[in-house]
Formats: sequence, C-alpha cells, structure tokens
Amino acid sequence: MPKLVAYSFIFFLLCNNLSSQNSDEIKTDILFLKIQELEAEIAQLRDKVESQNFLIEKLIAETTKTTSNENMVVESLATNDDIVFKGIQDPKSKDQIFGAAIEALENQKLTNAYKLFDYFVKNFDEDDRLPLAYFWLGEISFINNDFKQSEMYFMELISTFPDHYRVPLAHKKIGDIYLNNNENIKAKNKYNFVVREFPNNTASSLALQLLKNME
Repeated sequence: MPKLVAYSFIFFLLCNNLSSQNSDEIKTDILFLKIQELEAEIAQLRDKVESQNFLIEKLIAETTKTTSNENMVVESLATNDDIVFKGIQDPKSKDQIFGAAIEALENQKLTNAYKLFDYFVKNFDEDDRLPLAYFWLGEISFINNDFKQSEMYFMELISTFPDHYRVPLAHKKIGDIYLNNNENIKAKNKYNFVVREFPNNTASSLALQLLKNME
C-alpha cells in the first residue's frame, strides 16, 4: 500500500471514529496498516529473491547492474600453477576468489567469472562452495553456446554432489542443452525426469513449462 494512501486512510479513521473508538482501537488500526505495508514490502523482496534465482534463465544481465569497477579483472601472470589476480591480495584465499567470481558474475563479466570459478575448482577441491562453482561454470558455458563443456560441468555437479540443492536445476539445464542441440526426445525425457524426481523444486516448474511449450 503506498504510504500516501495509508496515511490518508489513517487520517480518515481518526476523523470519523475518534469519538467512538478508544486509543487502543486506533493503535490497532494503525498497526494493521503498518502490517499491510510490511507484507507488501516482504512480497516485493520475495519477488527480488525469486528474480535472483531465475538469474540463470535471464542470462544474468536482466537482474544485475553494470559497473566500471575493474578491481576483479583477471590477468594470468602466472608461473607454473600460480595465478595472480588483480585486486586480490591472496590468490590462495578461497573466500576472496569465490567472492570475486560472484561479483564478476553479478556485474556480467562472464569471462572473468569463468576464469575465477575455474581457478576455484582447480585449487579448492574440498570447499563447500565447489558445487556452486561447477554450476556457474556450466551456466556460463551454456550462455557461450559451449554446450559440450556446459554438460560436462553440470554432470560433474550431479555425480559428485548428488544431494546438493542445485542438482535439480542442473538436470533441467542438461535438458536445455539437448533442446538447443535439437535432441527433442532426449530433452523431453530429461524434463520429465526432473518433474518426476523433484516435484517440489523450482526446476520442476520450469521443466513442466518447457514440456508444455514442446507439445
């Protein structure tokens, strides 16, 4: 509810009901309006969170803002297996590397994000964020139409971390790869698998919609 409307309604209540309502009732009305405002704000925040979850479906650019910050640009200045990253004090710090990868992703710097996630999976193989790194490597590869590489990353996530919450979406993305390769029967089979095995997951809703579109 817009604030102007809410305040006008409160004023209306005060003018028309002051004689018949005590102060506690008025406070209750005001509280009710505030709760309505908060509920509306919560709904808006929930929509924003959902938009972030669908960021992979909107090619990232639709839900993020561009920036001129170049601190996370990746430069391979390396000797042997060591890589130096501009803007990162310690290339052995998994928190810095993963944080830089996410920031690059949010700022639509997909090449930089790919290099950072790739470095992360090659150097921090016991980190809890490894499944997400594989997921985003698969997604970036998909966006770049490198479907073979994309499928490899999604399969790595599925086979190595079968209980991770991104697994249903990884299966759905493999269906997308089949669809883009005009392998419609394989795509339908994969989408049906997602709907059957993960009925309560967002990936299931996406797969079901694609199945309807393919009819």
